[in-house]
Amino acid sequence: MIAVTVVCLAYAPIAMTELWPYARPGAPALGEWVMGRVVSPHYVTDALANRIAPYRHSLVPMIVHSVLGGALMLLGPAQLLTAARHRTRLHRVLGVVFAVTVYVSMAGAGIYLARTAPEDAFSGAAFWIVLATLLVGTVLSVTFGILAAIRGLLDLHQRWMLLCYGFLLTAPLLRLEWGFLPRLLPGLTMEQINQVAITHLGLVVTFGALVASRARDRRTTIEGVSGSWAPLPVLAGAQLAGAAALLWIAYSYLDFGATGRRLLGAYLLPYAVGYVTMAVNARRAGRQGRHWAQEEWRLHLTALGLAPVLSVAAAPVFQQALGLDRLTALTAGVAIGCGMLAFAATTVVSLRVVRAGEVPAAVSRSVSGDRREAAVAGAVRRGSPG
Repeated sequence: MIAVTVVCLAYAPIAMTELWPYARPGAPALGEWVMGRVVSPHYVTDALANRIAPYRHSLVPMIVHSVLGGALMLLGPAQLLTAARHRTRLHRVLGVVFAVTVYVSMAGAGIYLARTAPEDAFSGAAFWIVLATLLVGTVLSVTFGILAAIRGLLDLHQRWMLLCYGFLLTAPLLRLEWGFLPRLLPGLTMEQINQVAITHLGLVVTFGALVASRARDRRTTIEGVSGSWAPLPVLAGAQLAGAAALLWIAYSYLDFGATGRRLLGAYLLPYAVGYVTMAVNARRAGRQGRHWAQEEWRLHLTALGLAPVLSVAAAPVFQQALGLDRLTALTAGVAIGCGMLAFAATTVVSLRVVRAGEVPAAVSRSVSGDRREAAVAGAVRRGSPG
């Protein structure tokens, strides 16, 4: 919570002022000022040169998106704090403000994406595809979080809202990579930095949301949950399919020399960390008898195994449908795989919880019905008019 709060508070003013120079040339932009001193003024000038024309087509929606995005960076930590302190009424009020702000901010981003051809987007078509996927994931996550809260499923509400905020955190984390990666990989343009960043940011934020959800869920079991929706044959099959897809991705990236090796490394290292963490926690939870924790880790581990499969399947679709070159299509597929499968895993976890709540209710109704029938039969035997 402390780390997220620090990042969000630092990024909020940067987000709110990011587009001012496009509306009024010469207006102060905190983000450009910071980046010019962290990296170099030349780096910032080159990076922003090709953003002017696409942004002018949708300047008002983008200003709305960026200003409200900065507001979300402030509302998110406030929501985390009120939830941790059990300030229920304030949490609900801020939650309504947060949801409305998400919808309006994402509407601004949606207008920009609709008016901008993928190849004209900042950093190219792969970045446009990632932005569109994040938009859909953010809107759906906050919507499912609201529905869960209305139904009183607070554990699912928490999971969906953490996932939603994880998607939103891709913005400040990307800015951190703008400052960090040029030192690690000198000589790269911001467009190349963005290509590196999108290969793993989806995994980083969804993995963070999963870790946060598991840290706050202390339940050992859930009534109505038995067995597993990710039994060993399913889990093993997903890992084998994922391993084959990873080999295909690696083989494909290696065709592109240094660029391919750089993108492959940026993808595989975070993937390996996430995979090992999920596998170790699932095994540990099983040994400790924490069956619900084991089930959630296994479901997400299954999804992570299948993420490369989705990436491999998406790459030729992007290549043919959008006319992309092979490297761009592959990077777009890799960039969306982990985030989309994490969303799918959260959906399956939600279905497990909802189903678990329906089973005891059905049993209770059945028992109540049996009792009523027994009472009526007893009354008939006694000759009672009732």
